[in-house]
Amino acid sequence: MTTGNSTADSNINNTQSANQPQSQPEPPSPHQLSAKSAFCIAGLVILVMGVTMIHFGWVPHLSLILVICLLLLIGVIRGISFQEMQARMADGVMSGIGAIYLFFFIGLMVAALMMSGAIPTLMYFGFEIISPRYYYISAFVLTSIIGIALGSSLTTVATLGVAFISMSQAFDANIAIAAGAVVSGAFFGDKMSPLSDTGTIASSVVGIDLFEHLRNMMYTTVPAWVISVLLFWALSGQTHSANLSQVVLLQNQLIDSGLVHTHAVLPFVVLVLLALLRVNAIYTIICTIIAALIVTYTHSSPTLEQLGGYLFGGYAPAESLELGKVGGMLSRGGVQSMFFTQTIVILALSLGGLLKILGILPALLGGVRDHLTTAGQAIFAAAMSALSINVLIGEQYLSILLSGTTFRSTFERLQLHPKNLSRTIEDAGTVINPLVPWSVCGVFISQALGVPVLEYLPYAFFCYLSLLLTIAFGFSGLTISRIGR
Repeated sequence: MTTGNSTADSNINNTQSANQPQSQPEPPSPHQLSAKSAFCIAGLVILVMGVTMIHFGWVPHLSLILVICLLLLIGVIRGISFQEMQARMADGVMSGIGAIYLFFFIGLMVAALMMSGAIPTLMYFGFEIISPRYYYISAFVLTSIIGIALGSSLTTVATLGVAFISMSQAFDANIAIAAGAVVSGAFFGDKMSPLSDTGTIASSVVGIDLFEHLRNMMYTTVPAWVISVLLFWALSGQTHSANLSQVVLLQNQLIDSGLVHTHAVLPFVVLVLLALLRVNAIYTIICTIIAALIVTYTHSSPTLEQLGGYLFGGYAPAESLELGKVGGMLSRGGVQSMFFTQTIVILALSLGGLLKILGILPALLGGVRDHLTTAGQAIFAAAMSALSINVLIGEQYLSILLSGTTFRSTFERLQLHPKNLSRTIEDAGTVINPLVPWSVCGVFISQALGVPVLEYLPYAFFCYLSLLLTIAFGFSGLTISRIGR
């Protein structure tokens, strides 16, 4: 599997249409397994990961390692050599190596955008759009903007989201609706930001360029965003005018950081311009980092030692500055911040390789392969797979990785462009996770905001609208691209 960052990806349409008129199905595993056995082993895998992550609170890495050990044992019992299993695990990792490399550059870019003031400046001007009369719309729009700037839904929720929940009392607002608006906006930002790890994973696991993936997601994301605005507008009028002292406080803290400058948005201009020109993602990020470093040295002069520390460990404001909540917003980025995601990607891709060599994935897919004959059926099946993994395991990364790996060959067989699959697993994977009470995002958000998942779920309009739209478009054929077109 090629990744979204290789030269081949930029010509995916040409190479596949010219050289492979009919996509070849993935070769069967040499180790056949019955569908019944495959379902039993898959059930055991889901049970182990579900119990360890949900009941015992393990991080996904430990659960994945435990499952990998169990599968290795099953392989030994079935007479499969360790060398063969290790080779297929390595093949699985290589299929997503582009995402692993890209994460290094994303970590560098986030740190550079912070120290240059690009993200703080965008946040400062974003606070200007808060309206007491349209409080829920303000919360949704602002968290959407900041979410794109930060590229992290949980960071947006833990900082700006907490601020909005705190302001809800002053505005006499419904906290559940406010929380739904915050979650909707934060996950819109996470979904559409080039800084987001979920977007990078989704594009790389199916083998397309990151920015091609982001452009294609707009077909479902923009309508879902607009409908959400209308729904939050319909809920407006229930709040009252109040002073914006907390907003002013956050803006003042941003000013005190010394990072707010009008010209600081130039790196974002470079990022957007190169993305629109369809420049390779890594080249685009490198140019954005260079622009951010140039802007940084126009208003501050960090030493090379400090610069190295920021780029590796993430930018952090000077300890002498008392920036309150803003300090947490600004302390982000760096290569080190990507290690958690990179390691879970490596383990999940290794798991995918094991599931293939043991014949588990082929057997499971074979049970439904012959029944998936249309674009609508394939998209629905992929969406339900991502949703089910979210519900059963509560992990958005695994929902993206496993669904993308499982259904890629099916989409190729049906001559569906892989960007349809990457969009589907984001619409049914990334944005659904916060709606599951026992999921990683659901637990974090409910604790951070002090609002139970089941209370804000009805108002997280954007999250389930994305899922409904991607399924509707699949069956209607709207916005569905074919290979070679």
